[in-house]
Amino acid sequence: VTQHIGATEIPIDTIKKICKPLKRDWTGIEIPGLLFIDTPGHHAFASLRKRGSALADVAVLVVDVMEGFQPQTNESLNILRLLKTPFVVALNKIDRVSGWNSTNKPFIINYKDQPDYARNELDARIYDMVGDLYDKGFSADKYDQIRDFAKTVGIVPLSAQTGEGIADLLLVLIGLSQKFFEMTLRLHLEKAGVGTILEKKAERGLGTTVDVIVYDGKLSGGDTMVGGGPAEEPQVTTVRALVKSRPIK
Repeated sequence: VTQHIGATEIPIDTIKKICKPLKRDWTGIEIPGLLFIDTPGHHAFASLRKRGSALADVAVLVVDVMEGFQPQTNESLNILRLLKTPFVVALNKIDRVSGWNSTNKPFIINYKDQPDYARNELDARIYDMVGDLYDKGFSADKYDQIRDFAKTVGIVPLSAQTGEGIADLLLVLIGLSQKFFEMTLRLHLEKAGVGTILEKKAERGLGTTVDVIVYDGKLSGGDTMVGGGPAEEPQVTTVRALVKSRPIK
C-alpha cells in the first residue's frame, strides 16, 4: 500500500512513442508532457488524497474492474466533486476478466480480438460502473463512445500488469490537459514561487527535505520559503538546494 504522495514527470516524446498506434499527427498539442501525482489508495489516507486532488488539473480515478467502487473510491469522488476537478476512470485489471487475452497494446485495438463472451462480460462491468456514477451525479461512458469529455466522464479499461490500455489513457489525458492548458492563463515566471508541499521527510545525506510542486512563479536556492504546518505560526526556512527527479522516475 502506497503511504506517501509521489510525483512522476512523463515527457511528451515518451507519450507520443507509447501512443503511436493510436495517433501520429500531434499538430496543435502544445503541452510539454504530464506530471502524475500519485496519492495513496488506502482509506486511512484521506487528507493526502485531498491535498493531491486540490493540486491536480485533471484526475485519474483508478478502479478495480473486479471489485468496483470501494469506500475510498466514493470518498475520492466526493473530493473531486467538491473541487470541481475533471477526471477519468482507469478501469484496471481487465486481464482478470474471464477469457480476456490481455496484451501490451491499445485497448481499442485489442478489444476486437477478444471472444464475444469476454467482451460481453467487460461491457457489462463497464455499464454497471456507468450506472454507479450516474447514481452519484456523473454522466459517464466508455471513452471511445464520448464526443464531449467536458460533459461526460471517460472510462478507460486497462491492465497495469500487461500495459494494455495505457496508450488509450494517456491520449485521453493529453486531450483533457490540452483543453485545460488553452483555457488557463500562462505562468508568471518572473514572480515569487508558489506551490504545494506534498510531504516533509528526512533524506539520507540531505537532512530534512520537502517534496514541493511549484505551479507558478520561480523558486531558487537561497530563497526564503514560508509554508503552513502543524504549528500555529507559519514555517519559515531557506532553500538550501533544489533537486528535481529525472523524467519517468
